[in-house]
Amino acid sequence: MDFMLDMPNWSELHLTPQALQQYGLPDIAYPIRPQSLQQAMANQSNLPLAELLFGLQERCRDGDADWQKLELVIDHLARQVAPDDGRETVTAAGDNWWIEIGPVDLNAKLVTIQRGDFLIAAISRRGDGRLRVSAYRPLDAKSAEYITGLGLLPDPQHGVCMRENNWEYALDSSVGNGNFYAAERGEAYLSYWEKGLGISWDGTELPEWRAQIGLSPRAPALVAAELGVHYTLSGDAEDVESEAPTEIADDSLRATYPTWQGKRQQRRTVQGRFLGCLLGGAVGDALGAPVEFLKRSEILRRFGPMGITSYAPAYGTVGAITDDTQMTLFTAEGLIRAWVRGCFKGITTYSGVTAHAYLRWLQTQGEQPTCDIDFGSDETGWLFQQSQLHHRRAPGNTCLSALKAMKSLGDPARNDSKGCGGVMRVAPVGLFAWRVGQQDAPQETFGLGAELAALTHGHPTGSLTGGVLAVLIQGLTDGATLSDVLNTAKSILRAEANHEETLCSLEKAEELARTKILPREAIEQLGQGWIAEEALAISVYCALVAKSFQHGILIAVNHDGDSDSTGAIAGNLLGAMYGVKSIPSEWLEPLELRDVIKTLAEDLYAFKDWEIGEYSENSEMNRLIWQKYPGF
Repeated sequence: MDFMLDMPNWSELHLTPQALQQYGLPDIAYPIRPQSLQQAMANQSNLPLAELLFGLQERCRDGDADWQKLELVIDHLARQVAPDDGRETVTAAGDNWWIEIGPVDLNAKLVTIQRGDFLIAAISRRGDGRLRVSAYRPLDAKSAEYITGLGLLPDPQHGVCMRENNWEYALDSSVGNGNFYAAERGEAYLSYWEKGLGISWDGTELPEWRAQIGLSPRAPALVAAELGVHYTLSGDAEDVESEAPTEIADDSLRATYPTWQGKRQQRRTVQGRFLGCLLGGAVGDALGAPVEFLKRSEILRRFGPMGITSYAPAYGTVGAITDDTQMTLFTAEGLIRAWVRGCFKGITTYSGVTAHAYLRWLQTQGEQPTCDIDFGSDETGWLFQQSQLHHRRAPGNTCLSALKAMKSLGDPARNDSKGCGGVMRVAPVGLFAWRVGQQDAPQETFGLGAELAALTHGHPTGSLTGGVLAVLIQGLTDGATLSDVLNTAKSILRAEANHEETLCSLEKAEELARTKILPREAIEQLGQGWIAEEALAISVYCALVAKSFQHGILIAVNHDGDSDSTGAIAGNLLGAMYGVKSIPSEWLEPLELRDVIKTLAEDLYAFKDWEIGEYSENSEMNRLIWQKYPGF
């Protein structure tokens, strides 16, 4: 063991000189729960850093004068247990709460957590009633409890704590008498700033608060780590094996999920999966386009007993893509542009920038949004300039109406649709997540996929299916089997509210894939694909039973219903599984916008290696990338 016991009760640990040096910690007394210390000693395990962090959070709860000094140690411990990444936005969740951690505008309406004149955290509304948090100082126990408490999951009928949503709850909490007494005791308390930080209700500026406008927020991963430690170790987490960790390792605070077994792969293998995913989706889309609205019996009558097996004329050409691939391309472009924005401006939002991309797609369809948004007419980016994209290919009414009604970038749709238009376009999220090294955080991938689908589809099934597909693509790109990745995706799905419909469809697809039933009969049981859970289930079934890319795609398009969408999603899955070399050349060569799709797939792999941004010395690279993917 690296430590020596000093006191009973909330035992106080004094680390050995070797441990202090190893972990870079100061020589102070570290509070730790006796049972945790005994367990570590009995197991001869490593120094329980998360337990030390939790103890310091509890010690800082009251108004003790040393809390400012202990914050430095909390921050240092959080950096050791938090994942080492540069994400600008992170979601943190427990059994009954959900919070988005990311940049907050301190000049807008906000609720703050503070101690005295020190700003600890700022809380704003996301537009869907849920909350976004940005922290500026390490979180003590009471600050963490405020955040998780305000992020309670709303009841479908009664809202949250009898308020309509989390934001209204936060506003009410900020005027409670408890804040007055907490402030008197020197503890953390809440305030509401209607006109921005440091501006009172009558417009008077408070200099000591306005001076904090320029504070830099702490990395979201650190904030998530501190929330995770306090929530898990305080006993607030429910004891559910599949949804919450039973112990905290020194280097991870993420909930445990069944993990897939990835492979060590050569660079060209992974690049082939990226190309296969996007090109494969477009191939499935193009094969299904001519038969999208036909019954299977009519497909067989028109194309023969094998159904459609090669491209047929659609939209005035052969190999034409539809809105499915169009929106997939704008998803990929949006993610890249969000990354570029972060490199140049130091702040970004993947949902907001991708929403901007979807509004550019809306313009290609001859429609205009109602919101007043600058589209950068002088810097539209290269994708918008592709003239072949400026054609309507039976776009979904829900996507059109939701985007036209979007009031601000990133706002989720205000409808109850669960059409497949949300899930059909999110495959690039899985590729993006793999490229940024998010293999050990599939729940983050799930969250982004669901969030992008929710921009147009407000029903839980319409968005949760997007989360599932994003995780499946990420795992397949990592070289895992589809069965293993499905286990991970379903485990994450089960932790989401209103997941039953999506989960039931997936499990039915798996069950049918294990039988010897004919594919056409299996798909009849799964549905027609017009709605999200059916489209995803049919595509997963086709990928599970496929003997090859070609075999799986032909099953996916030759059925009653939305053949282009099931073909596109199945093509994304099969392309990520087998790589681009598995796609028949006779399907690739005539494919509309093949070179554009190929370029986007290559850039989606390459973006992380671009030497760009404010501190880059390569001005020419900066110019070229910004011209191609302007970050707005």
